Amino acid sequence: MDKDRGAALRAVEFHILISLAAGERHGYGIILDIQERGETAVPDVGTMYRALARMVEHRLIESAARRPAPDAGDERRNYYRITDTGLRLARAEAQRMMTLMRAARLSGLLAKETR
Repeated sequence: MDKDRGAALRAVEFHILISLAAGERHGYGIILDIQERGETAVPDVGTMYRALARMVEHRLIESAARRPAPDAGDERRNYYRITDTGLRLARAEAQRMMTLMRAARLSGLLAKETR
């Protein structure tokens, strides 16, 4: 994972950063958030937790020192939050994807935007 040079994120990593940009969540909460956004390719639990561990190692996210709310479900759950590095990378990835979408529209692969 070479996040310092602006390499594209894996889909699961981008989903995690999108979810955590809205607030702290535990792994299963991230999966539920992805489902609620209508994503059809929701990562399985194993993929999610391997990605979370990798992203903590690369300091894109970090474990939250405390639970966002004392009554926030199972006490065994680890909550995660996005780091400044993760937020910068998520914004860069979103911009990269918007550029690709514009190119796809210009080439006729996607319908043009209507306003």
